[in-house]
Parts: sequence; structure tokens; C-alpha cells
Amino acid sequence: MRIFDCHSHWATPGRTVLRTDEDWLHAKRVFQMQRRTFSDEEQAAYFRNYEVRTILDLSYPKELSIEDMRLHHDYALDYQRRYSDVVFGHWLQFQPWRADEALAEFQRCAEAGAGFVGFCVNGQSTGAPASEPVWDPFYERSIDLGIPVMILCGLTGIGQGHRGGKGIVLEHGHPRHIDMVAARYPELRVLAARPAYPWQDDMIAILLHKGNVHYELHGWGPQHFTPALKKEIRGRLQDRIMFGCDFPGLTFERLLPAWKSEGYSEEVLAKVLCRNAEAYFPGAAAEDAGVGAAAAGAQP
Repeated sequence: MRIFDCHSHWATPGRTVLRTDEDWLHAKRVFQMQRRTFSDEEQAAYFRNYEVRTILDLSYPKELSIEDMRLHHDYALDYQRRYSDVVFGHWLQFQPWRADEALAEFQRCAEAGAGFVGFCVNGQSTGAPASEPVWDPFYERSIDLGIPVMILCGLTGIGQGHRGGKGIVLEHGHPRHIDMVAARYPELRVLAARPAYPWQDDMIAILLHKGNVHYELHGWGPQHFTPALKKEIRGRLQDRIMFGCDFPGLTFERLLPAWKSEGYSEEVLAKVLCRNAEAYFPGAAAEDAGVGAAAAGAQP
């Protein structure tokens, strides 16, 4: 079964979300995450081995100067061109109060022609919940370009276990902010991201009420989902829920068997692991990916 991963991160040297030795030690202590990096080709081969096409979240450059930010974005776009069979696109994060330069940089990346590029709104790490008007120019640009915007919600691993959670306020990721955005911009395609623990029932209600909201579930093993979410995956929301891994924090060799052991039908698994995302993202269908897959054989 082919896999479409709506959200993972980089594991190549200098590009990982974990930026310091302290970050790695904390991740090992709290999440049992082993330190490992991949070369460009090794990372592509890893995705290819699991028949994965992914969207990578390039989160860390948002605090850099615009000049340094461009260097990281250019690396990501070049990688996407070289390994289009496994990298469908990128989520770019920005600080919302730098809207003018952020929107210009986003437009530059979108016009580069490498593939999908979208905004990821991180209310917790920026301190600006998704419903705040400071994000409105980003939503309006996404509407103009006809692309979905990802809004992170629920418990974040950033700061988890630290005193004060590194200053992050969890409520800034409450799904109520997604509800307000979806109501304010009915033409905006909103992809809620991460199981919305501890507000999972709130997120389900929003999905049932707002037809312009879809849901991807990176960062959690499916065995830890609430009973209500498990019921909706095989029921009313089976066409609206998509798979996300959160590599390298979680791995495909760990997550895929867990999904298959939950008792979902083959039809539901195919929808969640691939078909829903292929229908949601323009150009993501298997026949579109075939061109990139054929080219992959020529990679050095």
C-alpha cells in the first residue's frame, strides 16, 4: 500500500528540528528518540523503501533573517526537484508579524515551480493563536493561490517536560482557533494537524460542523487515539482524515504496523494512509507521482 504522509520533518545534517545537543538529549529522555541523521540520498531512500510521498515541515527557519531563511528554502526546493517521487512539497512557517517579507518569500517559493508549498500556522511556538488577525494576510494569500493552510493544534512536543514548557502556552493550540478561522474564511481549505489532545471531542465537533476543515494525525501512534477518534476514523470522518508520520521523531517502521493492528478495514486504511490526501492535494494522485518515481531511478 502506498503512503501519503501529510507532515514530517527533515533528518539531514543541519536541517533537523532538534538544533542542539541539549535538544537531542531531552528528546531521548522524554520521547526515547535516538539521534540519527541521513544524507540527502539516504533520506530519500528511506521514504522510497516505505512507498512514501511526504510533505516536509520546514519549521526552524522562521526565526532567521530573510536572507538566511532563503538559503534553507532553496535547499528544500532543490531537494524536492531531485526527489520528487518521495517529496511532494513543503510546509513553510513564518512569524506572523513579519508578514510583508514572509508573504514575499512565500510567493517566491510558490513560484519556483518545485511542487506544493503551503503555510503552516504554529500558534504555540509563535505565541499568536491561529484566530488572531495577524494571520489574516496568510489566509488571504492561501485563498488567492487556492492552497490549503495547515494549522497545528493539541499537545506539542516542543518544550514538553521543560520547566514552564519553554514558555509555550498550550491553549494557543486549542481547536477553537481553527473553528474561528474556518468560520471567518469559508473559502479557505484548513488542514488541522496533530491529534487535538486534550480537546479531541472539540476537534471532532468542528470537523462535523465545518466542511472546509480536514484533519491529519501526525505525531501520535494510533493506539493512543481516543475511542471517539477511533470511531470517527472508521465512521463519519473516514473521508476527511489523513495520515501524518512526524518523521524522524516517529518512524514508518513503527507507525505503519500500529495502524494495521488497530482493526480498520482495508478500505478505511487505504483512505487514511493515501487516498484522502491524494484527493485533497492537487497533483498528488498516484498517476501524477509516477513521473517522479520513474525519474528516481536515475538518481546517483
